[in-house]
Amino acid sequence: MTAVLETRALTKTFTLHGRGGLQLPVFSGIDLSVQPGECLALTGHSGSGKSSLLRCLYGNYGASSGEVRIRHNGAWVSLPDAAPREVYDVRRRTLGYVSQFLRVIPRVSTLDIVADPLRRLGVSPEQARAQAILWLTRLNLQAHLWHLPPATFSGGEQQRVNIAHGMIAASPVLLLDEPTASLDADNRRVVVELIQAARAKGAAIVGIFHDDEVRDAVATRCLDVEHFRTPI
Repeated sequence: MTAVLETRALTKTFTLHGRGGLQLPVFSGIDLSVQPGECLALTGHSGSGKSSLLRCLYGNYGASSGEVRIRHNGAWVSLPDAAPREVYDVRRRTLGYVSQFLRVIPRVSTLDIVADPLRRLGVSPEQARAQAILWLTRLNLQAHLWHLPPATFSGGEQQRVNIAHGMIAASPVLLLDEPTASLDADNRRVVVELIQAARAKGAAIVGIFHDDEVRDAVATRCLDVEHFRTPI
């Protein structure tokens, strides 16, 4: 089976311009390849660069050197070299992302936030909202919250909105940054089932899971980012 996401010799170094251009190395020389139906778990101690790697895979962080490629519309796209419009299209059609923190437009209802990825794919407002209701119900978010903006929700409620928003479009490639960090046991179990279902449908997943039980339940293999840390 052909990989749908890969890196070659990926290296990330931050330049601290406020400190006279001080170079802060994060990791170097990462080669990874993920196929449909796989879940690659990124492991390593706090500060090892796991979230930075995930952001490089999404294109939020540029690579200092090396390559990040994703299969999009039947062809390879190099994210570091892609134009902003192409990166936007990759994220709309191919690359989903569940971040640790919910960032939304103020005064937009939870229902519309979750429905938005489907709307961007051309799904009608009615159908998109109907699918959003199914996801929010599955994630045990109470109906009286659906029409409210989620800015004042609890951490666990916001995380469930994040998960629904990031997974509703069934993206072929999915990045997960601690998706169960703020959840109780019952909701962690639901999210594990959703991740397993996405894998069964052929999604290629890269995730950070600090909960060992969750990681063991969803990951097919692990990559220890500690092995690629650059000495300071």
